[in-house]
Amino acid sequence: MLPTENRLRRREDFATAVRRGRRAGRPLLVVHLRSGASNPHAPGESAPPTRAGFVVSKAVGGAVVRNQVKRRLRHLVRDRLAELPPGSLVVVRALPGAGDADHAQLARDLDAALQRLLGGGAR
Repeated sequence: MLPTENRLRRREDFATAVRRGRRAGRPLLVVHLRSGASNPHAPGESAPPTRAGFVVSKAVGGAVVRNQVKRRLRHLVRDRLAELPPGSLVVVRALPGAGDADHAQLARDLDAALQRLLGGGAR
């Protein structure tokens, strides 16, 4: 389960990440990342937590499949929160093939997308 302080809930936060963030697409998902704009070394300020949200449309499958994909993605992102800059907004959008993919395939695509967004590699 993703801790409450690490969840994106407001529509404005989703819109900010999608419209103003960087995007990396993979065959099973698209990841939008809006890096934290605050200075983590400013005196008296604590770094805001990284927050993540998920978009899984009906194109992925029925309700059971969509919920399964969301649970898998939440688990994968929870394990990778420490790698992301503090204050970042992350939106993971599942594509139709994600409903048929297993945990390892989703993890591989998520890792590749995050690596690309964090400057670890080119296309």
